[in-house]
Amino acid sequence: MTLELAINGGKPVRDKILPYGHQWIDEEDIEAVSGVLHSDWITQGPKVAEFEKEFAKYVDNKYAVAVSSGTAALHDACFAAQIEKGDEAITSPITFAASANCVLYQGGTPIFADIDADTLNIDSVEIKKKITKKTKILIPVDFTGLPADLEKILQIARKNNLIVIEDASHALGATYRNRKIGSISDMTIFSFHPVKHITTGEGGMITTNNKEYCERLKLFRTHGITKDKDKLLNYDGPWYYEMQELGYNYRLTDFQCALGLSQLKKIDRIIRRRREIVQKYNNEFKDLPEIKIPQINPVNSNPAWHIYMIQLNLEKLKVGRREIFEALKAENIGVNVHYIPVHLQPYYQKKFGYSLGDFPKAENYYSRAVTLPMFPKMSDKDIDDVFAAVNKVISYYKK
Repeated sequence: MTLELAINGGKPVRDKILPYGHQWIDEEDIEAVSGVLHSDWITQGPKVAEFEKEFAKYVDNKYAVAVSSGTAALHDACFAAQIEKGDEAITSPITFAASANCVLYQGGTPIFADIDADTLNIDSVEIKKKITKKTKILIPVDFTGLPADLEKILQIARKNNLIVIEDASHALGATYRNRKIGSISDMTIFSFHPVKHITTGEGGMITTNNKEYCERLKLFRTHGITKDKDKLLNYDGPWYYEMQELGYNYRLTDFQCALGLSQLKKIDRIIRRRREIVQKYNNEFKDLPEIKIPQINPVNSNPAWHIYMIQLNLEKLKVGRREIFEALKAENIGVNVHYIPVHLQPYYQKKFGYSLGDFPKAENYYSRAVTLPMFPKMSDKDIDDVFAAVNKVISYYKK
């Protein structure tokens, strides 16, 4: 006999909500932050440089620049790439708005290219169609933690003299062709929001192998101000500084960097647990015809799995995505959707004239997408609850 759905008054699978993502803070993290709060430095102190050094080492790159958020990292990278009015940047419509907004902040124009239906990442074939004389940068997004097709994207960039700013907010710990994400593109940005792989509360990082980019990144995050005597145009004394560019206060604090350092020590364990959860999900759902699961064995990559997406085969269900979503919520499964395509946001439609139908693969994905809970602190019981709820809801609504 079919169990009555919680949305119809039945007993939910769980008594309390299971969030789709959650930070994992332990006593070591708390002690690390507490140690800095008891020190002489809480804003710009030694932990910032230490975090940058250890992060660069982890991703196998020369330089890392810590900033106040992933969005700040994207903005900073666009500044370092010298994006300005009249320039265009190509990115994916399936991403958080910041991947495109960062171009607008510098006066440039974001251009979207449709996704690959299997990987959900930007399609390199579609990128080629969008390149013009105004194109200056490419912003591939490693959606869900699966690296974009970086080899082809970098080939396109080199052929057209473009800069690649890789949005790896989802992909810390991932590899592409046995290379760490963060060591491949001209600049790579990361986010340390609480639902990401490691957290500093809010925070971000840009990695690069280019010293000039590194210097511009550091200048921009500190109001465009430098005290470096070798770079000053004038020098009035040891107190002297100069604002040489229009920058922002995008600095990350010492106590946040202490948390980041502590979290970074656990990154391999965190990534391993995320991959375990994905494998459990895939094993459970692979034979459900009403669900399309992520690629199990992506070519050339070992994903870091920030989020776990399913796509509903709506042709096999009596109802639409919204009903499935609300039913899972009623079972106390904290589902979400990543993301509403950026070109369908009212601002982008009004400013650039985008409309439904412009990027059919991205829109088709979005219409079927549901994000299931996945974070390293999940217990096996939590995972079983997700299995139970999804199977319950799908069984109830399938044709």
